[in-house]
Amino acid sequence: MEATAVSTKAQERNAIRTWLDQNRRGLSAFVIFMGLWILFLITAPGTFTNPQAYRAIFTTLPIDIILAVSLVFIVTSGESDLSFPSVFGLSSYAFALLVSNEVSPVLGLLAALLVGAACGLVNGLLVTKVGLSSLVATLGMNFFLRGLINVLTQGIGIPLTMMIDTPFYNVLVGQVGDVPVAVLWALLVVIICLVLFNRHRLGTHIAIVGDNPESAKEMGIDVARTKILAYVIVGLCAAFAGVMSSLINSTWWPTAGDGYLLRTLAAVFIGGTPTWGGVGTVIGAVFGAMSVGFIETGLIGAGLTAFWTQFAYGLVIILSLIGHRFNQGRYR
Repeated sequence: MEATAVSTKAQERNAIRTWLDQNRRGLSAFVIFMGLWILFLITAPGTFTNPQAYRAIFTTLPIDIILAVSLVFIVTSGESDLSFPSVFGLSSYAFALLVSNEVSPVLGLLAALLVGAACGLVNGLLVTKVGLSSLVATLGMNFFLRGLINVLTQGIGIPLTMMIDTPFYNVLVGQVGDVPVAVLWALLVVIICLVLFNRHRLGTHIAIVGDNPESAKEMGIDVARTKILAYVIVGLCAAFAGVMSSLINSTWWPTAGDGYLLRTLAAVFIGGTPTWGGVGTVIGAVFGAMSVGFIETGLIGAGLTAFWTQFAYGLVIILSLIGHRFNQGRYR
């Protein structure tokens, strides 16, 4: 009996150790988030003990979360995507244009998702079939799509105030009590991405492709198809986030999506997904997005100006990458 009890305890310890090892990156991201929250709670208690501050943060935070968890697929596959801010803008433009012309907002949302998926498909084809560097291809697409938006709109925005308090608006970005509905949509996207990344063969294929494309080919994995699917996921999520953002702001602007590039990359890297591919964490990206979402509010609450924001984003990216580099051997 004693031997059996000892064996059971040993198995429990091994199970706990295995779980901690498998979720180390997500737990690290959680620790970083809690550290930042405690720091801001100490330096800006008036802000971070006020429920209104959290309500404001969680109104826009879902956008960061949706973008960050989708980008995990691309970075884990060993590629990059710098075009999603413009995909965000172009897709939401399609939505705003249709809605302003009295087309059903449901059809407008479907059109936006179609535009986002198409942009992701083009990015994937440029990288996998044409053979362009993902960094160069998506950077070019970012400029191309943003230029297309400016040409089509001549810099003029589209008001969406007629959508306020409509059933579509309330379902997508309304309130349930004090909780923004956008938080629930972000949670749904996170769950879908978690299933695809951790419980579906797509996530396994993406990790193998990012770790060693040649080995992936020998295993029978369609490398090009896997990477294209990752780009399409980013396109879909960027489109959905763009529509939500336009509704939250009640106006679509030609600059929609600008400003999300740095903060989304910061969220992914803080969350424990390194740049070299092969490993990633969706739940870590959630905590990374929460950390980034709290930075600007925390800095301003602590008495610093908004000019410190980009400095802070850059600093946390560099520090997180250094941490990943030192832990690379353990990850492999």
